[in-house]
Amino acid sequence: MSNENQTYHVAIIGGGLAGLALSIQSAKAGYKTILFEKEKFPYHKVCGEYISLESWDFLKRLGLPLEQMQLPIIKQLNISAPDGTLFQQQLPLGGFGISRYTLDHALAKLAMQAGVELKEETKVSDVEFENDLFTVITSAGNYKASVVAGSFGKRSNLDIKWNRHFVQQKPNKLNNYIGVKYHIKTNHPADLISLHNFENGYCGISQIEEGNYCLCYLTTADNLKKSNNSIQQMEKEILFQNPHLKKIFTEAEFLYDAPITISQISFDKKALVENHLLMVGDAGGMITPLCGNGMSMALHGSKLAFENMHAFLQSKVSRSEMENNYALQWKEQFAGRIKIGRLIQRFFGKSLVTNLFIKSFKTFPFLARPLIKQTHGSSF
Repeated sequence: MSNENQTYHVAIIGGGLAGLALSIQSAKAGYKTILFEKEKFPYHKVCGEYISLESWDFLKRLGLPLEQMQLPIIKQLNISAPDGTLFQQQLPLGGFGISRYTLDHALAKLAMQAGVELKEETKVSDVEFENDLFTVITSAGNYKASVVAGSFGKRSNLDIKWNRHFVQQKPNKLNNYIGVKYHIKTNHPADLISLHNFENGYCGISQIEEGNYCLCYLTTADNLKKSNNSIQQMEKEILFQNPHLKKIFTEAEFLYDAPITISQISFDKKALVENHLLMVGDAGGMITPLCGNGMSMALHGSKLAFENMHAFLQSKVSRSEMENNYALQWKEQFAGRIKIGRLIQRFFGKSLVTNLFIKSFKTFPFLARPLIKQTHGSSF
């Protein structure tokens, strides 16, 4: 199958938050847009499923009827140390809970309504750039496009094929994480997000739609290896050392037969432009553990990418100017958050240090407020 006789203005690889949001903006502006997604909507993803309220207005502009969805508004934060010491703080901005199953599916429907050609169950094997035009090589044929964005998540076959810098890094404390997610029913305040630390990891719990809760944790591959590669054994031997986690895991009703998992998560620095593709969402960079708001970063990043693509497609800037401007604007918006995230991460991971850190927050709560504020951005 060949599609070389037509050229799209915009092609997007990956149907996560950034890719879907970018496609909607592009199609609404009148650009012929195609999006490739290897899965079929709706489907579950490993994600904390908490979105900062900074994204509320943007999602509404995309067409999402948030007020009608009766989503929990989250205003309080609990952080516990591995020994169970608990610190509570009001969130300066707050957020809301919604599952990726529901959110991504709703955005996919909006994309199609806006005129996006959505190619589900379609795998992209390579992208070629020649004579100022891209050829996207997929399992459904080849497609031409003037601009291409990569929104293919945390680690993909394209990352490996292109030998991106972060995949070359040896395993270290930033690039060898695993993520595990459940949906559960439990007794937990609807306006509260809790982050419970354990040795070399942390677990978040917050309400999503329909009164269910997202229970999602991030830890090192070493923790799993020490537990004979058994998630259940790791939970009992390592996570249960935190009494709050032991209580949640033993008392909750689990709604999945098995958890959703992902491995080889990297928080290493990533290039924002690769082979002339603009990298958006997790493909362009992830905020480090305990800072959260990766969903808001992905959405905001899609807005920055679209604005620069729009300028290029209107012949207001050159391709190199589009690429450079996007990278500069992305760093201006998010470099500070990532820096704070790395700073916070230094105090978490080892139980003794984390216990002391949380106790200092409890004794001097004014120390926590500026750090928490730095993890949230402004409405965009």
